[in-house]
Amino acid sequence: MEKPKSSGEEEGSGERGLLHTWKGYSCSVTPEKVLHSRPVLLAALGNRHGVLLVEGGQVYSFGELSWKQTQMPAPAATSEPVLEAGLSGQRVVGVAAGGFHSGAVTEDGGVHMWGDNTHGQCGLSGLTTVPNPTPVAVVDQDSSGAAQVVKVVELACGEQHTLALSARHEVWAWGSGQQLGLPTNTFPVWKPQRVEHLAGKHVLQVACGAFHSLALVRCPAPSQEPRRPPPDKCGQCNQMLYTMTDKEDHVIISDNHYCPLGVEVGEVRRSSEGNPGKGSTWQQKVKSSPSEPLLSTHSHSTPRPSSLSSMAPGSSPAPWPPLSHDRTASSGLDSTDDAFEEPEEAAEPTLCDQGPSPLQADSSIPQEGAVGMGAKNSPYPDEQAVKDYLKRLSDYKLSEQAAKSPPLPLRSQTDTIADVFTPDDPTTTTSIVTVATVSPVGSALNSLVASCASVVGERVASTCEALSFRKVMSYYYPSSSSPSGLAVGAPPDGGREGPVALAHLEDSLQGKKSSSLGDIREEEAEGLSRRLSLPGLLSQDISPAEPDASVVTMGANPSPQSSDCDESSTVSPRLLRRCSRSRVKVAPLTPPVVAEGDSLLPSLQTEVWSWGRGQEGQLGHGDLQSGLQPLCIKWLSSKEVVRIAAGAHHSLALTAQSQVFSWGSNSSGQLGHMESPSTIPRLAKLSEGIRVWDVGAGQQHTLLLADGDCFQPILYYSGQQVREGSGQTPQEASGGYTQQPVLLPFCMNLGYVSSVFAGGQACAAVADKNVMGFIASLHELAAAERKCYCKLTGVKIQVLQPLLKADNLSSSIGLTSTGLLQTLIGRFNRVCQLTGQNSVSLTTLLRHSRDIKGLVILDNTQVFIDAYTEYSAAVGNFLVMGGFQALAKPCQDLFGKGCETVQRLVESLDESAPLPDLLFSLLHLPIKHLQEYGRLILKLATCYEVSSPDYQKLQDGCSKFESLVLHLKRKKKEADYTLHFWKSFPGKMTDSLRKPSRRLVCESSNKALTLQNSGRFSVNWFMLFNDALVHAQGMVPYKSLFSTHHVFPLTTLWVEPISEETTDQHGLKVITPEETFTLLASAPMEKAKWLRSINKAVEQALSGAGSEAVTMASGAVPRADPPISRTASYTFYKDSRLKDATYEGRWLAGKPHGRGMVRWPDSRVYTGTFKNGLEDGVGEYIVPTKSLNKSDHYQGNWKEGKMHGFGTYRYATGEVYEGCFQDNMRHGHGMLRSGKLNSSSPSVFIGQWLNDRKCGYGVFDDITRGEKYMGMWQEDQRQGNGVIVTQFGLYYEGAFSNNKMMGTGVLLSEDDTTFEGEFSEDWTLSGKGTLTMPNGDYIEGSFSGVWGTGLKISGSYYKPNIYDSDKDKSHTLKLGRLAVASEEKWLAVFEECWRRLGSESVGQGDTSRAWDNIAIALTTNRQKHRDSPELLTRSHHKTLESLEIIPQHVGPVTMETYDSIRCYLIKACDTPLHPLGRLLETLVAVYRMTYVGVGANRRLLHQAVNEIKSYLNRIFQIVRFLFPDLPEEGGLVPETADAQKETDSSSSDAQLDAPRRVVSSCALLLPVLLPRLYPPLFTLYALEKEKEEDVYWECVLRLNKQPDLALLAFLGVQLKFWPVSATVHGDKQQVVTSTKDACFASAVETLQQISTTFTPSDKLHVIQLTFEEITREVLALLNEDFLWSMDDLFPVFLYVVLRARIRNLGSEVNLIEDLMDPCVQHGEHGIMFTTLKASYYQIQHEKIT
Repeated sequence: MEKPKSSGEEEGSGERGLLHTWKGYSCSVTPEKVLHSRPVLLAALGNRHGVLLVEGGQVYSFGELSWKQTQMPAPAATSEPVLEAGLSGQRVVGVAAGGFHSGAVTEDGGVHMWGDNTHGQCGLSGLTTVPNPTPVAVVDQDSSGAAQVVKVVELACGEQHTLALSARHEVWAWGSGQQLGLPTNTFPVWKPQRVEHLAGKHVLQVACGAFHSLALVRCPAPSQEPRRPPPDKCGQCNQMLYTMTDKEDHVIISDNHYCPLGVEVGEVRRSSEGNPGKGSTWQQKVKSSPSEPLLSTHSHSTPRPSSLSSMAPGSSPAPWPPLSHDRTASSGLDSTDDAFEEPEEAAEPTLCDQGPSPLQADSSIPQEGAVGMGAKNSPYPDEQAVKDYLKRLSDYKLSEQAAKSPPLPLRSQTDTIADVFTPDDPTTTTSIVTVATVSPVGSALNSLVASCASVVGERVASTCEALSFRKVMSYYYPSSSSPSGLAVGAPPDGGREGPVALAHLEDSLQGKKSSSLGDIREEEAEGLSRRLSLPGLLSQDISPAEPDASVVTMGANPSPQSSDCDESSTVSPRLLRRCSRSRVKVAPLTPPVVAEGDSLLPSLQTEVWSWGRGQEGQLGHGDLQSGLQPLCIKWLSSKEVVRIAAGAHHSLALTAQSQVFSWGSNSSGQLGHMESPSTIPRLAKLSEGIRVWDVGAGQQHTLLLADGDCFQPILYYSGQQVREGSGQTPQEASGGYTQQPVLLPFCMNLGYVSSVFAGGQACAAVADKNVMGFIASLHELAAAERKCYCKLTGVKIQVLQPLLKADNLSSSIGLTSTGLLQTLIGRFNRVCQLTGQNSVSLTTLLRHSRDIKGLVILDNTQVFIDAYTEYSAAVGNFLVMGGFQALAKPCQDLFGKGCETVQRLVESLDESAPLPDLLFSLLHLPIKHLQEYGRLILKLATCYEVSSPDYQKLQDGCSKFESLVLHLKRKKKEADYTLHFWKSFPGKMTDSLRKPSRRLVCESSNKALTLQNSGRFSVNWFMLFNDALVHAQGMVPYKSLFSTHHVFPLTTLWVEPISEETTDQHGLKVITPEETFTLLASAPMEKAKWLRSINKAVEQALSGAGSEAVTMASGAVPRADPPISRTASYTFYKDSRLKDATYEGRWLAGKPHGRGMVRWPDSRVYTGTFKNGLEDGVGEYIVPTKSLNKSDHYQGNWKEGKMHGFGTYRYATGEVYEGCFQDNMRHGHGMLRSGKLNSSSPSVFIGQWLNDRKCGYGVFDDITRGEKYMGMWQEDQRQGNGVIVTQFGLYYEGAFSNNKMMGTGVLLSEDDTTFEGEFSEDWTLSGKGTLTMPNGDYIEGSFSGVWGTGLKISGSYYKPNIYDSDKDKSHTLKLGRLAVASEEKWLAVFEECWRRLGSESVGQGDTSRAWDNIAIALTTNRQKHRDSPELLTRSHHKTLESLEIIPQHVGPVTMETYDSIRCYLIKACDTPLHPLGRLLETLVAVYRMTYVGVGANRRLLHQAVNEIKSYLNRIFQIVRFLFPDLPEEGGLVPETADAQKETDSSSSDAQLDAPRRVVSSCALLLPVLLPRLYPPLFTLYALEKEKEEDVYWECVLRLNKQPDLALLAFLGVQLKFWPVSATVHGDKQQVVTSTKDACFASAVETLQQISTTFTPSDKLHVIQLTFEEITREVLALLNEDFLWSMDDLFPVFLYVVLRARIRNLGSEVNLIEDLMDPCVQHGEHGIMFTTLKASYYQIQHEKIT
């Protein structure tokens, strides 16, 4: 424990941690000081011994240590503490003492035990005593069976047992007795076992009495997500928990599951009983026929396992001791005297095997529903007998207890007692009891029910016809309040009620009780003949009214095992269908329970669970019965218990409100009160103002540590007086006893007591002396917090809660004020809870470390600041709206005219103070208390050296709270000023202007501010609020002075002073989005005041400080002027274009500027960038179309408020346009997709647009008709030359007019039939022409008719002479003459690229400006993608970075420059963010659009090749524009000196590189262009050459059947070139006559790579490598230099081509020929290509004989 330092000196150890012990309470008692050199941190007292933990982690024992007799001289008793050497080397953090044994917990979570071990309480088998501390292993087995050591944080010891609390908040137990809470009757339990019934609970503390146990459990937080359905299988035996039986007219769902493997958690439940007598007659079963299933009449018993109360035949008993139905343990456990009575028919199978049903809730009482089960067998055939029985049971001390005890909450599960349907037919063999229950069965049963419903269908419709519809409706529309008599937050499953509870039972039997879990109201039963269909199943997902305060009995978590609903139930599917809609939520008037979200603050929402012996009532369940399993004490629910203690036979619970509840044995007055029965928790009697904050419980006494009038703690004693004398027995030594706690007179002499302990007959207290005021300051802080919490709780309970429950509250103060009051009370609750949590935290701090490092208020300062700021704002809002004045009347109605309650709580001395002021003072208490924080933290800080970090920490905390206090004072002043203003404000505008969060800054009622150029008779009033500037206007003569007003939000208001040099007036120019006006001040001072006020208000409105947010940053200086550029929201009211639209985003001087969003009332939305109030830049625009119930959606570029530039427009009709816009119209290049493939008219157009219409060259793919048009357009119609191809192989090129084929044209069909002539309509011949047949015959004349139907012909038929030469055939057709020239295509695409480079027309412009535009485009795109990096790959990033370096292009281009230009172009074309890359991407798209699909027509090959050449020429033009010094096409690049030397050396490499020194568009651009266009282009080649390639391929396949030598011989290869050996799969083999595919294998493989390349240059390079491979093999064969002649080379090359088996060799040859760089045609590459071409033709015409 670190201690504060002052003046460089440490506190003496003799002044801290002093332990005093004493017995009894007489005035003569003087506490003994247990002398020790070190401060005592903790102590624990057993029956006759004690254990101390001192600073440093050592443990000492003192008193009678009988287990050490072997080590110590007799008698084994010592007043001097003895060091436990067995713990040396261990750092102990906790100790515990039982009757005659002790335990210690080490820092690493280990457990050490020593002392008496007769009952296994030390957890060490084979030893009756353990003389020294010995480790005890607490081991858990995980799912895989591996042992894991459990880390323990706390121990508690009883007479014969020990409990351990693990770091995972689980409880472990060992020793003997039912107080272990373990499912066994074999004792002792040597090995620590987990208490499974507390599994899943968050246990905070454990305590042990002599033979009972307590656990403090944190309530689970209210779940924010929907409750998960519980499991549908047993966790132990994996069998189904629910079964479904489908009868003819109903479905039976049963959860009659018996687990053969053992008890499930939650199986054992207590039922509520007022008469702990022996077995009752209500245990009888009702049976009406031999074949009928047994029906339980719900005895008050609690079966431990179900098998004990009623075991299925043949089932094995569960591993539990046999228990009576009166919750009494039999022999082997410490049982009561009640005899065990087995029910007569317990062996018979029942429907109720698995725990009590809701009808057992108060189960010693017969249920009204049971009356109708069968008159013959009922022990009470008439209702009067039941009522008489009830009366007899409830008369037990009822009147006495009603006066003394608080109303006891009934078990809330007793919601509805359903009517029972009795069959009319007496011969019916099966009767079904239908029980309406509300239980935590949860959704698993619901889902089963739902599935049953769908399966069974209408067969069971009649089942629910008799159901009262009101019952179904009450499920959907729950009432908003619980009926009287039922406590809010009552437990979902009760424990045991005392007799008082029986008074309310009759109502519950009428079916009228409302469940706190769901407020399900059941009307009075309407008749016994009605069928009910399990409405309880439908109410499982109802959250508790106060979830944090719910007290759940053992196993009441929503799992099937813990179900109360054990009846087999008839379910109506029709009811389920009716009820399948969701419940209507009813908003409660009370504020919601504050969720405890602060993980570092202790929880106040707790429960106390107890188990073990109960003969003295020490379990607190209202009876004297023992409990084998932990059960929640429902009387302590929502009491905020923060600490528990257990005496020998009594129990204590300390609450956050500093109250002590006690129960159990009161033989010596140890409970602190004399009320009875003492079986339920009751408050100890203490004087008002005494606040207890620590408790200790001994054998027959209680010790309390409390705050009194001053902040030095005082001690109270309650219980047995102990006479002095050593030789007496406890009975002889006992003197008198206390009626209520008495003050120990010596307590003030002990110093500042920090914790108390009790055990046996002794008491102990640990105290500190007040060194340098630190301890006193710490105690003062804790005491102040406890006092404040008690005060705030009193306000909440005595004033606020009654107010909220008042019937006429809304009507009295109005809906607005009611809402504000609810918010105010909600935030009051939050502050109150925070104060309570802090007080508990401070108390814990005093009890343990007493060091500022644990001060929650310093570690979580912001949590406190936020809570108080929000609360202050709520008080201010309520004040401004006149809430306190309005609240006066409801208060007087509630508390009487004097309102003494309020006066007492406020502690007001002025009786004449107005009630609204008193109410304000009452709700201002928390803010008043806030001042204490700063004062007390500062007081603590003075105990430290100024240079220490602790001082700095305290000083920072202090300054934050002082700043907060000042801030809240300012807020209060603003609220008061605003309230005063509204009281005096004239006119009817108050209602519209008065808002809760609006505060007045200043106003111009003193005529200090006027409007420039206002009318002579007009009156103007300006009011500056924290959120708006209000301008009210009116005319002088009228009564209603101010007729109009306008509100200008401050977030969109700019003000600037007008220079007084130009004018004598003191003017302020005010700019708003739609108005700009000038205000004139009466004097320079006024002008400066208003300017400063407006600017400050605007700044605060923008920063959010005008609302509830507040930051305590020290030294933050507010800026003088608010930013001219800002983010704000505004709704336009004038602007015609933006009228009623709301803009959210960036502003600049009154105009939207930057990123923002506009929403119009008609649901139009624009999101994007703005410039000077207009859309400009990239944006997204959505326009709803009501007729289609869809929206138009545009995403792209804008300019001056209009769509301009590239964008994508998705129309509501399904059309999509992607391309360029201008002035909101499609303009430039773009693509329009209409419909989808499966829609009525799918089509795609890509091409040029002009003012929203197709105009210029474009391609139109009519997918429905299977036609593609490539040609000119005008006004959305085909006009000019064009080409149409169809999916049936028809080809037309020619003139179009008015969207039709009209004029001269050429038409070809698939079989080469050709017509050349005049057309008048689509596919309609009309006029002169020539029709040519595939065989060459032709007809000349006049034609009319539609192609494909009958043609009318008038003309001559010609059959050409077979001897005519080709030259004489004048009818050879050249396609493409009537098509659009390649240079005319896609002009808009290239124009767009030139525009991006800054050129107005093609080829014109400034190069430097072009480079600037490129740099801007790249930078902009990089910034855009930096914000969203997922849009760009890493390689793209690198490409963009490298593009920032522009190749040097000034001066003559050398080879080096040429290469850098080539590399730059490759990278530029690789990214669409570069204008060239964008151009290339568009060209690839249009090319594929043209020549893919229907466009893959062999007749288009010539046009496709020309189009590529046209692309190359036009792109090369752009490249030469960017690099002006680059030579023209075919020009030579000057060589550097180094390159010249390389050429002079005449190496083959230099010669091969030589052609590359000629500048050509092919060499520069084909490598980047052709790979992307290759698929459609090569497809056209393959289609064109299909016939001749079939001939070639047939020859290849035939010739490749020959072995190598035969083929070489056939081809005429000279013998000297025949390989002798060949390498096959890495092995060298001789070539024999059968060898195949071995000769020239490497050359063959090389040539095959021609199909993997794209550009002609790459393909020529492959051919060159093939020749080199052939030469290499021949040279190796001949071993001499050798020069080829074509006669020798050609046959060998022919062999290689054949063996390469290239499928589309003809297409490859033609592609190379068409696109080969002209400069290489006559070089070496040209010769090699000619050889390949010759080989191809040779193979076609090869004669194989």
